[in-house]
Amino acid sequence: MSEVRTVDVAEVEAVVRKLCVEANHELRADHVAALQRGRDAEESPIGREVFDRLLENARVSAAEQIAFCQDTGYAVVFLTVGQDVHFTGGSLAEAIDRGVAEGYSDGYLRASLVRSPVDRVNTGDNTPAMVHYDLVPGAGIELTLLVKGAGCDNMSALRMLTPAAGVEGMKRFVVETIEKAGPSASPPVTVGIGMGGTFDRAAVLAKRALTRDPTGSPSPDPKLAELEAELVDAINATGIGPAGFGGTVTTVAVHVEAYPTHIAAFPVAINLDCHSHRVRSVTL
Repeated sequence: MSEVRTVDVAEVEAVVRKLCVEANHELRADHVAALQRGRDAEESPIGREVFDRLLENARVSAAEQIAFCQDTGYAVVFLTVGQDVHFTGGSLAEAIDRGVAEGYSDGYLRASLVRSPVDRVNTGDNTPAMVHYDLVPGAGIELTLLVKGAGCDNMSALRMLTPAAGVEGMKRFVVETIEKAGPSASPPVTVGIGMGGTFDRAAVLAKRALTRDPTGSPSPDPKLAELEAELVDAINATGIGPAGFGGTVTTVAVHVEAYPTHIAAFPVAINLDCHSHRVRSVTL
């Protein structure tokens, strides 16, 4: 029988606080590298200029420790916890929210959440966090923060396809979603795609797909990796380009995650992330 690991929720709170500041102030190095690759591949002069501005913005925001983008978004937390971990010191959910509130205050980040779509009163501290928990064997704790702006999230989509629509139908849906988004998702985008599961599981898969490290790394599943490469080409063929000004690079990465589903179902969710691709992960 494995030994129980005891963790004070204050440790989680401190990590969340730190990640909120870091994610908003500094783009992950691998994503900066993805932007540079996009810049090198972009054929449009105005598209290259957009990439240059984004790369300069990343440099300045990291050096000056200021927000990369004024929309400092929802705090989306993926928390993978070993079943042998016992949290002490209070509520884990409340500790995560305290970490978000403190991080957004410490980092001079905009509080963007309202109490409900109907009662649109700002909560004042960018809480509650949007938390997804996964329980796994062992005593490990992995925490990933995705800072998600509304402009690109608003352009995301989910469709319950049928098996008859197949992969080709999924590809058409992805391209249609990108074309409909146009400049509103602030390209160059990172595209997270969730296939399978149920209606709700597909959406979580798509959002989790955005957190893959490094940006643009292929799926370990060869069939999904091939599909990702095909979708990158199809999306870039739309000609939307950086900031929607036209060009050859509309996406710098497509990440696909798949999960078992019903014999009569083919759920597909597409979650777009703008050029402000802000992700941080830590193992406690």
